[in-house]
Amino acid sequence: MSENSTPNLAKPLSDPLVATWQRRARILALQVLYESDVTGHAWDAALRVHAQAVGVNRRGMQFAKRAVAGVLDGRVAIDALIAKHAPTWPVYQLAVVDRNVLRLGLYELRYQSATPAKVAINEAVELAKQFGGDASSKFVNGVLGSAVEDAGSLNLLPEETHGDRF
Repeated sequence: MSENSTPNLAKPLSDPLVATWQRRARILALQVLYESDVTGHAWDAALRVHAQAVGVNRRGMQFAKRAVAGVLDGRVAIDALIAKHAPTWPVYQLAVVDRNVLRLGLYELRYQSATPAKVAINEAVELAKQFGGDASSKFVNGVLGSAVEDAGSLNLLPEETHGDRF
């Protein structure tokens, strides 16, 4: 997939990989973050456009809204974490899918206290396997695992300070 083409991140409803509303919400969030990153389109408009194709329910839509807004609000801090835990790769040079999977995973680790770290990492790795390149899942697992090991770098903050723009 070329860096300039928009990936088809929507999966059919019968796909067992997207059987839960949380997985669908993460796919929607990734799709919106990807589009916003590549094109600069307004994220809220992209969210509405892609929500039906992904098949999220009301809870999934709220989860995706909070995640996208949170990633975008905290992008400077999140990108600094990526840079810290993947120092060989400047954030702007990462594949767009990998960069946004990492952003989403780090957002969940940093601001979504209801999501256990193991779950956040596993979900990010699954997104990387499904939508990234051959080595994406190992890369994502390594970066997120390193961030969790260095838990002080996550600097957990109250969730209400992030992702409440919607």
